[in-house]
Amino acid sequence: MRLRSILAQVPAYALFAAFIGYFSSAPPYRALAPGAAVVKLSFTHAGERRQECRERTPEELAKLAPNMRAKLDCPRERSDVRVEVEMDGELLFRVEARGAGLRHDLPATVYRRREIPAGAHTFRARLADGPDGAFRHEGVQRVELAPGRVLVIDFVAAAGGFQFHS
Repeated sequence: MRLRSILAQVPAYALFAAFIGYFSSAPPYRALAPGAAVVKLSFTHAGERRQECRERTPEELAKLAPNMRAKLDCPRERSDVRVEVEMDGELLFRVEARGAGLRHDLPATVYRRREIPAGAHTFRARLADGPDGAFRHEGVQRVELAPGRVLVIDFVAAAGGFQFHS
């Protein structure tokens, strides 16, 4: 009886092994199409405050609890971060990111990915982070991308703005 049940399981295990063996090598997986490269726009940046700080009047300060009597009232909300990336004069990405957090007072995070044809391309990136929406930061870079390569466009304000890594 025990031998019969073991022999009955052999075809099921063989079928399962064949299934696993086939899908371990076929169909072939390609991360990118032949002759393609990838552009990734990825950064975290806090916009400027939406409103300027204002000084509280003595009457306003008197109404507050003693531990809350700060002279300046600074709204926490940050401006939206807008970014545009062009490749060879054509728009590749247009993103408007709101600050994270319940009060939108944390940095905004941007991530976009797109396949492009490999070769030499000129990239232009612009960023607006103020309440007026004007583009204050810009970066231009000519990049030669081989097939399968990745270009990462990053924004680091402390390092001078846009950085292009390939």
